[in-house]
Parts: sequence; C-alpha cells; structure tokens
Amino acid sequence: MREGLTYNDVLLVPKKTSLTSRSEANTKTKFTKNISLNIPLVSSNMATVTEHKMAIALARNGGLGVIHQFSSIEDQVREVKKVKKSTSYVIENPLTINKEASLKEALSLMEQEGVSSVLVLDKEKLVGIMTKRDYSLEKNLDLKVSEVMTSKLIASKPGIKLSEAANILKKYKIEKLPLINDEKLVGLVTRQDIMKLQKWKNSCRDKKGRLLVGGAVGIKDCLERSSALVNSGVDVLVLDIAHAHSNFIIEKLKELKSNFNIDIMVGNIATAKAAEDLISAGADGLKVGIGPSPVCTTRIMSGSGVPQLSAILDVCSVAGNIPVSADGGAKYPGDITKAIAAGASTVYSGSLFSGTDESPGMIIMIDGKRFKRYMGSASYDSNHERKEKLEGKIYKEKINIFVEGVSTLVDYKGPVEEIINGLVKGLKSGISYCGASNIKEVQETAEFIKISHSGFEESKSNGKKLSE
Repeated sequence: MREGLTYNDVLLVPKKTSLTSRSEANTKTKFTKNISLNIPLVSSNMATVTEHKMAIALARNGGLGVIHQFSSIEDQVREVKKVKKSTSYVIENPLTINKEASLKEALSLMEQEGVSSVLVLDKEKLVGIMTKRDYSLEKNLDLKVSEVMTSKLIASKPGIKLSEAANILKKYKIEKLPLINDEKLVGLVTRQDIMKLQKWKNSCRDKKGRLLVGGAVGIKDCLERSSALVNSGVDVLVLDIAHAHSNFIIEKLKELKSNFNIDIMVGNIATAKAAEDLISAGADGLKVGIGPSPVCTTRIMSGSGVPQLSAILDVCSVAGNIPVSADGGAKYPGDITKAIAAGASTVYSGSLFSGTDESPGMIIMIDGKRFKRYMGSASYDSNHERKEKLEGKIYKEKINIFVEGVSTLVDYKGPVEEIINGLVKGLKSGISYCGASNIKEVQETAEFIKISHSGFEESKSNGKKLSE
C-alpha cells in the first residue's frame, strides 16, 4: 500500500541561493500550452469566487480568473465580455449612436453598456462625441444628441503608437482619441486604458491588450456553452468535471478540440493514468485535485481521492510539456511553493480568494464580525440556488440531490490584491530558499523532507495574535 502525502506532511530543504533579494525571483509560468501567466495564481470557477471583478483583479496582477459555469450561458458570456472590455490597447468597436437619437436614448444606451460617453455618427461618418461634460446638467432629455454633443474633435489615424496617442491626449487635455480612416470611425484610444497599462504593468493580456480570462464548461450544455464563450473572446476553456478520468469525458474533450481552436484545460484528476489518457485525447492542461478543498467532501462521501501532494507528483511524472494546475488544498503561501516544487505550473484555488471584495456575494455581519459565503460547487446550497436561478422560481422544498460539498462562512478579507501580493511574496521567498531563481529551477532543484506531526506543529506560529 502506497503512502499519500499532502502539503503539511513535507517541507522544502533550504539551499544556497544566488539571489541578492527575494524580489528578484521570476514567477512567470504556463497555465496551458499556449497561455502564459506572470504569476502562478488562478481563481477557481466557483459561484462564490469568480465573476468579472475577480477575473479582472487576477489578470491585472499577472494571474487568471476562470468565470464559473453555474449560471445561464448568457450570464457567463456577459461576465467574460466585462473582463475583455475592461481595458485594451485600442477599442475596436467603440460605442456609437446616430446624431438624430434623443438624449434619453443615448443615456439609456450608455447605462446599458456601463460607460459614460458615446461617439456620434452621421451614417458612418464621425461627427462628434458626447461626454458627461455635455449632458450632466441637461434636463431636457428630448433634445437630439447633435444638439448636446461636442462637435470639435481631435482624432488620429489607425496604427498610431500608444506613446504618441498618450502625448496627444496630454497635449489637448482630452480623455478619448478616436481613430479615423477616410472619415470612418475604426477605433478609439482612451486615457483611462493607457493609465491602466501604466499602473498594472505585470498584467496578463492578449494581443489586443485585453485582460486574459478563462471560462468553465461542464457536460450538460458543453458544446453550446463553449461556442458562446469562444465567440465572446474567452482565452481558455476549462472542462471542469469532478471525476474527469472517464470514457465520456475523453470523448467530450476530443469533440471540443475538433470544434474549437482554443486551449482546453481538463480536470479534475489525481493519477498518472488519468493524465496519460487525457493528454492523448488532446488536453492542453491538467487540473489536479480530488477532494482537497475545505468545502469539498468527496473523500468523506465516496471514500476516494489522493492526498494532494502525491497526486501532483504522480500526474507531473507523466505530464511532460503539458502544464499542471494544483486545484485545492493550499492554505498557506508556502503550500504554493510546495505545489510548484512537486511539478505544478499554477495553483488553482477558491479558498485563498474567497471572502474578498471581488468575490460575489454580500458581506454578512455576525456579532460585529464580517463574513462572506463560500460554497463548494457540489454543496447542497450551491445546487439549490443554481436550480432556482436557472429556472427563475423559488423552491421551498428540499431538492433530491447527492452532494459532495459544504457551504460555509469565511472571514471578510478586504481587497483581493492584498491577498495576491502576500501569496506572491511567499512564493518568491520559497523560490529563494530552494536555491532557484524561477519556477522551472524550483522544479529541478527542490528537495522534499517528510516531517512528523510535531514537525508541522513546530513550523506554525504559536504566539497569541495581538487582535485577540
């Protein structure tokens, strides 16, 4: 009988480092064969973890968010589009309206799209722009847009460098620079997008400067959902199944690969054999973890699973150039280093990012303390709420389902960026202690030592917190 180990059962042996400072450690990595990240952190596709706010925050800081599939296809597509529209080098299809439209129509359109300005066209010719300065004090909503807009425009040609566009925006003290070709609008550069590029220099973006985002799909409407997500601009699909090592999933993966030209990560698995079968079927990434999450009860309910560190080691022993993501079980920053040292390229987590400002849901006050809900995807609460949302009605009676998860409250943690920064600092420290300078070197040089329960207790801080 083999012995299974998890993160708390081991430590990494410190080795001589060549780094002058831990901040020099390079955290660039791969999520799938063609998707690169600047930090190895991915927020899980859970209903109480990742929607557009979380995905934007992760991508801005160098990681990736995977939009959950526990909603209608339309809702998931809408979340993906919010991420892709949040920033870009050039807005290729800026919001426009005809000059004959009323101010009321324009305001409704802008509210619907979540913007505060609109470009004005006469047929295909750009004739003006309407911003808050033009309409904020106007009470007559029946006025035509042409009567309110600013008609004197500063514009440029397509192909302009961002540095040149920034100089024009600065010189003329304007917020938006339309790009025109033969009087026809072909794009828009905004001051806000340029400022975002300067502020989040480590962000993960596509070729157009839009933030990277993943989308999860299950089995029920797999092809239809995948098609909608690909058309919405999603960068990677995650075929997310509790037990992905099955003939049905292998055939479904082949079907997806034959229909879409996009990277597909598949999970969850916990064995080398599962990895071999899914790689043969075309997987571009593998997600490892059967039951390590604090809101997953798979191991208790089914008696099946593999302790997470052993599962990662087994899968990575045959994965070759296919990136592996360690899904669940990471409780401390050091667990991320251990997962990577075992061969994982990224760490996929819900619990690390739950309870933050960017996670969906309201803050709940109990006895003066703040909490947010965190639900396992296979929990009863998650299934019940999903059924109500998709069918549009309330179910007062208990639905008959088998569950492998729980719903809980977690402490409110504040902005997720602070969590990300703390995790990355811990990882960089771990890279230094392993005598490495980047993730690949950690995997080459790392040496694990098995520890006893007393060794783990010795590792923890036993001092009383000042807040207590």
